[in-house]
Amino acid sequence: MTEPTTTSSAPVAIDELLPIRDVVRLTGVNPVTLRAWERRYGLIEPLRTEGGHRLYSQQDVDTIRNIMSWTERGIAVSKVGELLERSKLLSAGAEEGASTGQSGTDLAAGGATLLHGKNDLLQAVANFDEPRLEQLYGQLFATCKTSLLFEELLLPVWHELLHQSGFGQRSQWLFYDAFLRARVLQRLHLARRPTEPVILLAALPEQCRELELLVTGLLLDDDTLGVHVLALGQPLDELPLLCQAIQPSALVLYAPAPLAENHRRQLARLVLAIDCPLALAGIGAELDAEALRGTPIASLGGQPTLIRQRLRRFIDGNLDT
Repeated sequence: MTEPTTTSSAPVAIDELLPIRDVVRLTGVNPVTLRAWERRYGLIEPLRTEGGHRLYSQQDVDTIRNIMSWTERGIAVSKVGELLERSKLLSAGAEEGASTGQSGTDLAAGGATLLHGKNDLLQAVANFDEPRLEQLYGQLFATCKTSLLFEELLLPVWHELLHQSGFGQRSQWLFYDAFLRARVLQRLHLARRPTEPVILLAALPEQCRELELLVTGLLLDDDTLGVHVLALGQPLDELPLLCQAIQPSALVLYAPAPLAENHRRQLARLVLAIDCPLALAGIGAELDAEALRGTPIASLGGQPTLIRQRLRRFIDGNLDT
């Protein structure tokens, strides 16, 4: 096989590269769109053989799925490049922070566990084998931190299955999604402690799926704060009713994409109608941090560990907004 040409100094394993037909099969994105994302917007950079044929790496496939996630939330393709760069910077910062205090051996062991876990998870899902999936889920939680497990394995597999379009793959995603939602809801219920300060967590309308909201609630919960996750579809204009009844220490809105103009108007009204502090969390909060600076609405950022730290400071009145 002809070796691909590339300007990158990183070694490329030819047997790990995919032709465009396989990328179409894996992602459901047609070749015309893939070429437009490459040529017009510079969002992906496949390698080329000497004959000019495109070859895609697994990183390219992951990028394509990220692009799909952004566009599904109503973000224009012309804006996606900036969002991808910001996401990479956030991920790099999160990885650097997560590595502090961990030995290389610990990180390598964790990576090996996640790699084997992914293969086993995909096999169990492909077979619709819930007992096996339950077994793997328990084993993984016994060996990995909750945040690492969701960020590096469980949710990436969920996104991978979501954006596959072959026969039976939608059923696989639905099976896996239902399994994870049930387990996360169970963990949230067990973690609820009525004597602690309550944080209400809701999603901005039409910006995420239920599992993403539930996992955010699970990762925010700690020994000092109890997180009450409101149902997906909660109307923003009715949140003052809930805040009045529950008297939370703070209301947090999950924003996995930049704020639309109608959301900005709704938040401006909401912050005047509630008696508790209001904050945004998620990548949208990170991307709109400058716009929120100086307003009564706090940005908790987009990285789960950082969100939890900022939330604690926000509740204590020590976070600048």
